[in-house]
Amino acid sequence: MAMIAAVFAAGFWMGGQRANAAGKNRVYELRTYTANDGKLGDLQSRFRNHTMAIFEKHGMKNVWYGVPQDGPTKDNTLTYLLSFESRDQAKQAWAAFRDDPDWKKAAAASEVNGRLVKKVESVYFDPTDYSPLK
Repeated sequence: MAMIAAVFAAGFWMGGQRANAAGKNRVYELRTYTANDGKLGDLQSRFRNHTMAIFEKHGMKNVWYGVPQDGPTKDNTLTYLLSFESRDQAKQAWAAFRDDPDWKKAAAASEVNGRLVKKVESVYFDPTDYSPLK
């Protein structure tokens, strides 16, 4: 349910972005992080102050970020949507991101009092031919 809401919100937010210049649909990755107890605020700070800019630096397009309003996951869950030119570009971008010295520094600094993330889920999507977000 949260995944569907996130994809819908991203499509609405992007205002119906169409296919990229090459005429191909972009690939979307929906990621859900479960934060360790009491660490969601620290995780959000890391994204806000470091991660999003480093993503962009490596060609990872920030599309949407959100946290649940209700339920047992509202205090420990961050979900976000990235877009890439292709699945291969996503693989290359993630490798460059993981090796980035700015990322390594930000990650280490944010985890001096313990790991922030307990679990990461990732799902890649292709837009349908009728999707306003391509």
